[in-house]
Amino acid sequence: MTAIKFDRITVDPRQMNGQPCIRGMRLTVRRVLEAVSTYANREELFAEYPELVAEDVTQALGFAAANLDEVIDFRVA
Repeated sequence: MTAIKFDRITVDPRQMNGQPCIRGMRLTVRRVLEAVSTYANREELFAEYPELVAEDVTQALGFAAANLDEVIDFRVA
């Protein structure tokens, strides 16, 4: 299995409380994921976030997937 390089994802404890961001901008991976779910049409997404490029979105999705816990408990209390 090849390690994935996330060269567009930055983490700086002095920026956005250390949350993973896109290319050092004040745009978190979490916000990009939320935007992807809101704007299913990529043209709309890029119109709303002109600072993003396709590779930013691809890496944000990959970074999120790579950092998910393997065990998810869906039990309802």
